[in-house]
Amino acid sequence: MKTYPSVLLEKAVGEFSKLPGIGRKTALRLVLHVLRQPVGEAEAFADAVLHVRKDIKYCSVCHNISDDDVCPICADARRDRSTICVVENVQDVMAIENTQQYNGLYHVLGGVISPMDGVGPGDLQIESLVQRVKDNDDVKEIILALSSTMEGDTTNFYIHRQLAPLHVKVTMIARGISVGNDLEYTDEVTLGRSIVNRTLMD
Repeated sequence: MKTYPSVLLEKAVGEFSKLPGIGRKTALRLVLHVLRQPVGEAEAFADAVLHVRKDIKYCSVCHNISDDDVCPICADARRDRSTICVVENVQDVMAIENTQQYNGLYHVLGGVISPMDGVGPGDLQIESLVQRVKDNDDVKEIILALSSTMEGDTTNFYIHRQLAPLHVKVTMIARGISVGNDLEYTDEVTLGRSIVNRTLMD
C-alpha cells in the first residue's frame, strides 16, 4: 500500500476513494488539487458537500430530490398532470428532462426489484405510486421508463399488476436500436423488440 508524507493527506485520499469510480490514484490527484486551491475555495467546496447531505430533501409527492417539500416539477402548474413517468432514480429524471420531449410528472422508485441484491417491492416507492393514482382522478397514463434488464422488466410487470385494478393506461417506453448502431452488433433481445415495436414510416 502506498505511503503518504502526511496522515491528513492519507485520510483525505481514503475518503475521496470511497466515491464511485474513484481509485486511490485519482483520489490523490483530487486531494492535491484541493490542496493547491485558496482556503476560501476549499471551504466553499466542503460547505457545498455538507449542505447537499444535510439540507437536500426528497419530494413528498414524487421522491425526486428537492430543496423544498415539493419539487419544482410537481409544483409547476404548467406540467401535464394526466401522465406520470416512473423511473428508477433521480438521474433518469434529469436524462428525460434534458430531452425536452416530456411535460408530465414523475415518480422515482429508488431502484428496481432485485432479489439477488435483497431489494423487494417493499423497499421501493411502489405503494406510494399506487396510492398516488388512487387519490388522483387526473392521472390517465403511467409511463414505465425503467432499464431494459431482467430486474427492470420484473419491476415493470409488478407495477403493471398492482395498477391493473385501477384501470389506468400503463405504457412502456419504446426499446430499440440506438442511432448509429449496426444490426450485426445489436443483441438479439434489442433487435427482436425493435421488430415487434416497429413504427409506420411517414
